[in-house]
Amino acid sequence: VPGLPPHGSWALGDVPSAMESGGYGPIERDMSNGGPKGGDGKPLTINGVHYAKGMGGHAPTEIIYYLGEQCSHVSMFVGIDDERDEKQAGAATFEIWADGVRKADSGVRTWRDDPVELSADLTGARFLRLVETDGGDTNSYDRGDWAAPVLTCA
Repeated sequence: VPGLPPHGSWALGDVPSAMESGGYGPIERDMSNGGPKGGDGKPLTINGVHYAKGMGGHAPTEIIYYLGEQCSHVSMFVGIDDERDEKQAGAATFEIWADGVRKADSGVRTWRDDPVELSADLTGARFLRLVETDGGDTNSYDRGDWAAPVLTCA
């Protein structure tokens, strides 16, 4: 388990995670999930909106952070990344969990959808878990972005 997160507000992708798993390649920092190799993504872009900071993954994805009851809030924009090789495909859900309790759920987001903001109260939580599912269909082109994520800690 990494140490406690730093105090203040931070880009979540810059905070060390306790565990990560991606459905197709590693979780990328400040870029989309391009494929099975690390560092092969493109800029984070959800329906034409570009983001400098965030994480890119491919369903199913899970990222866990140790908070040690030190953090109060997390917020981000989520959606299917525009990196789809021009395919009109991709659907996923994005969830925020704190100590085993789902705090926020995007519902199914498709390649057509604009980014949606998710946020959650993390007061007293020991662990934060971000989950991307395949949206109930296959995981083809389910490249999901956790864009402009901000973690606030005491």
